[in-house]
Amino acid sequence: MRPVAIIIGSVRAIRIGPQVAAWVKERADDQHLLKTEVVDLASWLLPMDDEPGLPVDGIYIQPHTKAWSEKIADCCGFVFVTPQYNWGYPAPLKNALDHLFREWSGKPALTISYGYHGGQKSAAQLAPVLKRLGMKPLTLQPKIMISAMMHTPGGLLRDPHVALKDHEADVDEALREMATMLANHL
Repeated sequence: MRPVAIIIGSVRAIRIGPQVAAWVKERADDQHLLKTEVVDLASWLLPMDDEPGLPVDGIYIQPHTKAWSEKIADCCGFVFVTPQYNWGYPAPLKNALDHLFREWSGKPALTISYGYHGGQKSAAQLAPVLKRLGMKPLTLQPKIMISAMMHTPGGLLRDPHVALKDHEADVDEALREMATMLANHL
């Protein structure tokens, strides 16, 4: 079975995205629902607009774009773990999406947004982009409310299991929806 990529949408130096993504992966692994892998955009050098052609043509000359294409093509679905920055989703996530086209098409997409307001606006802005790329957004799109009291002085979550506990049911239900969608699609 090909993996579902849990894509971390933020590349900031101090971010909770890796903690949230690891927690989501743990939820999926514990339920034996999906084969998942975390894909951290901070590990991918994807410069802006450095391909001479359009992504829809699928002709890439840059080694980083070819590698990104292979990674995304190998996945059967996506979980986008993304913060809300200034009422939107992060530019590196948009750039990563726009680097490709066909590799995303036909695959289920789950957005799990987080932030002080839960990330509703981030998820709402991301949805039409995912649809345009031919993905199949899931019905349930969990939004995780984060408070300042959940953070360490360094900006990370004190204990992700405690901080995210109230969101387990929504995330588990969304992961089950992803598993069902994949099972029916295969």
